[in-house]
Amino acid sequence: MRTVVVTGSGGLVGSEAVHYYARRAAKVVGIDNDMRAAFFGDEASTSWQSELLASTYENFQPVTADIRDRDLIDRLFAEFGGSIDLVIHAAAQPSHDWAARDPHTDFSVNATGTLVLLEATRRHCPEAVFVFTSTNKVYGDGPNSLPLVEHDQRWEIAEDHPFHAEGIDESMSIDSTLHSLFGASKVAADILVQEYGRYFGMPTGVFRGGCLTGPGHSGTVLHGFLAYLMKCTVTDTAYRVFGHSAKQVRDNIHSTDLIAAFDAFAREPRAGAVYNMGGGRFANCSMLEAIALCEEIAGRPLHWEYDETARIGDHRWWISDVTRFRADYPQWQPTMDISKTLQSIHDDGVKRWRD
Repeated sequence: MRTVVVTGSGGLVGSEAVHYYARRAAKVVGIDNDMRAAFFGDEASTSWQSELLASTYENFQPVTADIRDRDLIDRLFAEFGGSIDLVIHAAAQPSHDWAARDPHTDFSVNATGTLVLLEATRRHCPEAVFVFTSTNKVYGDGPNSLPLVEHDQRWEIAEDHPFHAEGIDESMSIDSTLHSLFGASKVAADILVQEYGRYFGMPTGVFRGGCLTGPGHSGTVLHGFLAYLMKCTVTDTAYRVFGHSAKQVRDNIHSTDLIAAFDAFAREPRAGAVYNMGGGRFANCSMLEAIALCEEIAGRPLHWEYDETARIGDHRWWISDVTRFRADYPQWQPTMDISKTLQSIHDDGVKRWRD
């Protein structure tokens, strides 16, 4: 590839994309302004990651920019023009709890920022593949209407339900559910990306992620489930679990597996494609199971407390059915299960967290 543009290049998904494409493309342009620190505080800053990338790759060009800045983004895309082969849009306000504090910022970053990037792509490099990191929160709290059964360590869907074998597929409606304001802003962006693909014929892909994770995650209270859980275990920081008897289930996909999926799509793109993307049945865990694994890997107990009040719209059970994606891209296979993922988060983060 010639030029790859990555938004949110200091974050979990963005930094993984930079690592991957800096070894394969002539140039990688990273757009980031460390807004994660503004959202969640200094502990969530991505500056350490951005500095690491800049010092590692000579063909990486970091650009401090806000994706909502139409003029700046347009000038940037005009500079590289038709040499841009791929845009990976991973920048976002990622927390549904935070969104309620400042709905204007949440919507402008997630929805308007996506529109700015889509239009810049259409104007200057319409043949470039556009990959969007969406979320399972576009389905709102619809998954909570599924027939779930409570077990000792987790919630699980009834064995006779069609979603039991592989998880929740793209047939689930995004209508008439409680989304949270974050979910609503991501729905708007999700639909925009689809529409630019179908209306303008651009190669766009929407990846509705479950929990995206890995050692590059600057986990914090409001975002970054596994990374923050391991950080709390290692640093003896108290952790609070909200609702669902601490048995809520998430599938988790390691960032390396996610970027491998993005790359498979980039090589054989479609227009307006939509995929649920996560660890699926291969990599999922409940909160109780995740705590036990963190304690085992770290060799110490986690001090945690339970608040019976569940977060608004929070899923009791989510496992992504990735059958549609694997049918289109059978060469892709996930490689990192929950244990391997948590071990990688622990090994990479121990020194940084303790320092």
